[in-house]
Amino acid sequence: MIKKNNNYITHFLISILIFFSIILNQYYGYIGILPIDSFLVFNSGFDLMNGYYPFKDYWTIKEPFLDLIQAIFFKMFGVSWFVYVLHASIFNCIITITTFLFLKKFQLNNSISFSYSICVAILTYPTVGTPFSDHHALILCVISFYSLILAVYTQKNFYWYVTPILLGFAFMTKQAPTVYVIILISLISLIYFIKEKNISNFTFAILGTVSFLVVLTTLLYLGEINFNDFFYQYYLYPKSLGETRFEWLYPLEFSRIIWRYKLLYLSIGILIYILIKFSMTKIKIDFSDLITIFGVIFFCLLAIMHQLMTINAIFIYCLIPIFCGFSHIYVKKYFNQKKFLNNFLIILTLSSTVYYYFAYIQNRTFMDLRGVDLKNSIDGNKIHSKLSNIKWITMFYPENPNEEANNIKIAFQNIKQDKNPKMVITDYSFISVFLNEYDHSPTRFWYDFHGYPSSKNEYFGYWKEFVLKKIRDNKIKNIYVLLPLHGETKPLENILSNCFRKEEISNVFYKLILKDC
Repeated sequence: MIKKNNNYITHFLISILIFFSIILNQYYGYIGILPIDSFLVFNSGFDLMNGYYPFKDYWTIKEPFLDLIQAIFFKMFGVSWFVYVLHASIFNCIITITTFLFLKKFQLNNSISFSYSICVAILTYPTVGTPFSDHHALILCVISFYSLILAVYTQKNFYWYVTPILLGFAFMTKQAPTVYVIILISLISLIYFIKEKNISNFTFAILGTVSFLVVLTTLLYLGEINFNDFFYQYYLYPKSLGETRFEWLYPLEFSRIIWRYKLLYLSIGILIYILIKFSMTKIKIDFSDLITIFGVIFFCLLAIMHQLMTINAIFIYCLIPIFCGFSHIYVKKYFNQKKFLNNFLIILTLSSTVYYYFAYIQNRTFMDLRGVDLKNSIDGNKIHSKLSNIKWITMFYPENPNEEANNIKIAFQNIKQDKNPKMVITDYSFISVFLNEYDHSPTRFWYDFHGYPSSKNEYFGYWKEFVLKKIRDNKIKNIYVLLPLHGETKPLENILSNCFRKEEISNVFYKLILKDC
């Protein structure tokens, strides 16, 4: 009877977590806009649904997996902002529920597992609200890590099989931090295989890797995507970016490397203490515990390293409740004074969640809206009826979003009236979606150097030929540019040279009239 009641409670708590994690993100997905990020997957998901593929039809260095999932969502439920945000909300729900079930698997009770999990729901996707590569990649990396730990403890082939598949999807979402996590998980797996000599587990891990590669190869084949395009765009060029971003780790200042992420370090402090304690005594620690603790500590360090190298706002604080959950597991196993330490971990989790909720989520910091009065926002229907109920305000027009709305509507009407083959360059990439036509944009997002090669990059020649081929093949006559662009000032002008004439339409909207490019 007690077990049956406990199951009822578990199912009830899972129901609450599902509802809360989805509703909370649906709410924040409608507050504030950062054009370059907010509409990125919206546009590319729509394009993919209509038969325009990444690497072949447009340049992309990240998140083709997001585009595929969004295309599926649009195909199943229709093209709308609600469905778009729902994609992110579902992933917020997935990381919340998997965290709850994982902690339960390690004998944490319902209330403790629920407390950590609901904090994960608050801190993970509501920071941005809409599908975003960093959040998706981090979620998939965490779930891959959960799968690895369960594989180590249970020795079940299923977990060894699914771990590399999850990592593959994470990599096709964003290369970093996934590649760091792949190295970490590969190292832990290698240590495990050498120690345990479990051929069956090793075989299923290889089968999982092969299965993902088969799926990837099949998708490239079905999309008629040239492997060279995939290799250049998703590996060679991002690799050249990664080499420069390692410089962003410097300077190695205490305030920047340690103090800024102090709560993350505190969340793994107990695990560090356990490693030091057992390395200095003759008491043996369980092998599975040892490699798990090692893995959690290095996962935290890698996440901080990745955050230092990214151009996005801080988003890894959602890992605090997860790391505290891991610490709670080992406090229960290795400490006598459990109550004090467990209370410390719960207080750390709850207080950090409250702090980061108000400091980063409520004021939309990730959307570059910190310090902006959100009360100045307007209803998105002033721009287009399909944007209804969005509280529209951006960093570009914080005082007067109506001016921004008017600029977009002017551009929308001009682009609509032009029936010639045309290209649209803008961060407001929903325009082509609502016009129900392909924008022929050669790249998913406009951000010089970070999104595609600058003129000094060794791959600029490849990028230039890629763009010119799209212009020629599609017989583009006009290129419309709607400013502001978050990461560009004169898009494509270093490629087009003297084969265009610029015509100003408004102070933020112009077109390039092409001739013999």
